Amino acid sequence: METASLQAFVAIAETGSFSQAAQRLFLTQPAVSKRLRQLEQQLGSRLLDRSGRRIHLTQSGRELLPRARQILKDLDALKQRIAELEGRAMGSMSMATSHHIGLHRLPPVLRAFRERYPQVSLDLHFMDSELACEKVEQGELEIAVVTLPFRHSEQLDYLPIWDDPLQLVCAPEHTLAETESVGLDDLTRHAAVLPAHGTFTREAIEQALQPVRERLIIDLETNYLETIKMMVSVGLGWSILPRSMIDESLRALHLLGLNARRSLGVVTHRRRSTSRAVQAMTELLREQADPAATAETPF
Repeated sequence: METASLQAFVAIAETGSFSQAAQRLFLTQPAVSKRLRQLEQQLGSRLLDRSGRRIHLTQSGRELLPRARQILKDLDALKQRIAELEGRAMGSMSMATSHHIGLHRLPPVLRAFRERYPQVSLDLHFMDSELACEKVEQGELEIAVVTLPFRHSEQLDYLPIWDDPLQLVCAPEHTLAETESVGLDDLTRHAAVLPAHGTFTREAIEQALQPVRERLIIDLETNYLETIKMMVSVGLGWSILPRSMIDESLRALHLLGLNARRSLGVVTHRRRSTSRAVQAMTELLREQADPAATAETPF
């Protein structure tokens, strides 16, 4: 039984489409169909039924699917283990990052990683930092590059890479933009647009605004910092965003005593062995680290 035929079967079953399976495997649709026919001939059983445009697994197909996934997973793990014994990074690596870090921090790192380790297949997921940490802790992901939490889990290791200071901002035409120095009480008289409650970034902001947090007028919340930036730029409220996001569409405000910041970095599982690919990614990220990132922070 050929691995290529199993890959084609799994791709069809998971996408529900021969064309999408072909795109996933970088093959033509006829090539995918041929591999499926070969597998059905080897097993002597039909694996898929078509009903119009819909594809359904037969009883044989349903029985094979979890076993085929496990076979491919075991084979990939074996290839990776052999590569590690030879000191090479290869195989697949499951990695998560937040949308903000993926857009603003990771592109040069990913480009360099691809150039140095072309044999590693990167399974990259975009998600909230909080969920990414949970998935690393549960063993569903190998590594996450995210906003680091204030409260650490005993199961995880945290490596700060970037120090990310936060800045009070509003639209250039906002009333607060006319004030040279903004006070905490001033913020309570105007609507705010903040990261969603429960996120690590919201926690950093709430700690910085602790004396007035209960009096804040929070009109809008979202997990996406780029969306917050847009809403602030059109005058829907003030916010606190990473300084790296500030451009001509925002007015940076001086808030006496504000020391809000995030730490962005790497999260891995403390008690699980790390693959050579994860080690390589971590070392590449270390090369990008800010000097201030390893200084003492609230994270």
